[in-house]
Amino acid sequence: MLRWSLINVEPSPNGQARRKGIYLLPNLFTTGCLFAGFYAIISAINGQFEQSAMAIFVAMVLDGLDGRVARLTNTESEFGVQYDSLADMISFGLAPALIMFVWSLNELGKLGWLISFVYAAAAALRLARFNTQVESVDKRFFQGLPSPSAAAVIAGMVWIGEEYNGGADDLAIFALVLTLLAGVLMVSNMRYYSFKDIDFKGKIPFVTLLVMVMVFVFISIDPPQVLFFIFLVYLCSGPFLTIWGLRQKRAERRMSGQDTDKKDEDTNSTPR
Repeated sequence: MLRWSLINVEPSPNGQARRKGIYLLPNLFTTGCLFAGFYAIISAINGQFEQSAMAIFVAMVLDGLDGRVARLTNTESEFGVQYDSLADMISFGLAPALIMFVWSLNELGKLGWLISFVYAAAAALRLARFNTQVESVDKRFFQGLPSPSAAAVIAGMVWIGEEYNGGADDLAIFALVLTLLAGVLMVSNMRYYSFKDIDFKGKIPFVTLLVMVMVFVFISIDPPQVLFFIFLVYLCSGPFLTIWGLRQKRAERRMSGQDTDKKDEDTNSTPR
């Protein structure tokens, strides 16, 4: 396996020398994610908001690949986990907050940059909580809106605004509400489906591949609107999943309570 060597050798427990370094392949994807986030910030500063929004989506793709590649190639490491978290903070925390501020929220003065800061702080808190709870939570669900999805909602709005509105002055209030909502949902206890139980190494039916092709075709028809709609639906799915889960638990408690009462009645009615 290719590795980028930081230090030539280090002593091993048995006294033999071994190479010390980091895995190259997954960290290349993480570096690409970091580069895309940084490019998004530079593009927004230069007034190229469409490019900055597209760069956020590119960062999302690369961020999704680094972890998958590390698991598939058995190149996971603690360094990669920490590097990925720092790259996420830049690409999905600072970059969306600065892009939205430069694009629209600066029209609101002090309130605008405060809301941008709330989003960036929420992304940092979300990532810190995820890193500390990664071994103790249900892998099928995220606790709180994932920062890449929050960034996609922000970038999608900017992309649509530039594509169809040509400006952001009349969207400042909506941008403020959406940015604040995304930040709050990141640090909330809402459950979001993680898609981590999907097996990429196993065989799939042919029709599944056809559906994937149709999804790409559908996105290519109008990328700004389709991507924004997809991630807006995902943003709204958290409260729905949480409420549905709470109702299920209440129903189970009622059923268990009824079963207990029935057992008590049967016990009391048994002749002695």
